[in-house]
Amino acid sequence: MRVDGLAIVLRPRSQGEACDLGLALVRSQAASIWRCFTLLLLVVAVLAMCTVELGGIVPILILFWLKPWLDRSLLFVMSRAVFGEATRWSDLWRARRQVFGGQFLRTLLWRRFSPWRAYTQPVEQLEGQRGAARRKRVKLMLNDNRGAATALQVTFAHAEAVLGYALIALVWWFAPENRNAGVWDWFFHPDAHAAGQLGLDIATASAYALVVLFLEPFYVAAGFAMYLNRRVVLEAWDIEQEFRRAFT
Repeated sequence: MRVDGLAIVLRPRSQGEACDLGLALVRSQAASIWRCFTLLLLVVAVLAMCTVELGGIVPILILFWLKPWLDRSLLFVMSRAVFGEATRWSDLWRARRQVFGGQFLRTLLWRRFSPWRAYTQPVEQLEGQRGAARRKRVKLMLNDNRGAATALQVTFAHAEAVLGYALIALVWWFAPENRNAGVWDWFFHPDAHAAGQLGLDIATASAYALVVLFLEPFYVAAGFAMYLNRRVVLEAWDIEQEFRRAFT
């Protein structure tokens, strides 16, 4: 990591403050983040929708399972954002092997349900650690930070559920006043309505894709900021950055 090139001011923070730094990073680089992420998620969501006839839950399960792989593109954008660099789709495509190919099976299999996935993802993707070296590094990063990393995961899991329910509630909220009951009836008895079960399944999967589109950049950024904060504490990056600025 080129500490001298970082566009953010480093100092030891609580992990809660580090999360705030991550959220601020998303706001400052919103155009860059959603320009890259929207197209990628749209392609994955459309392909997932093609499986809707296998079962209404299948597209949602595919999107849910592929989130760690989608997060790799977000982390790539974040890692450039801390140096003040905007990212375009062409940058993502040029780095496709690093972004989309690294540790693919591990990401989607035994690490899929890691309770501190966003926090340790930079160890695998940015540091390129593997095997015993990775395990040693993750253990060091989690030391005294396991609770904060787990809390991050739990918080965003709940936020995802709340936003999903909120989107469904919006359908009822914006329905004409005399059709509100019909909206709920469609959810519970879809076959009795013109849109049918297929329409309900597509609407539900689309709502979930929208939640992922909005929330996932904040989740990845918060975990990445916590990771940076841990390295500041472990490696005194704040002092190094201060010295470099003082003598340049």
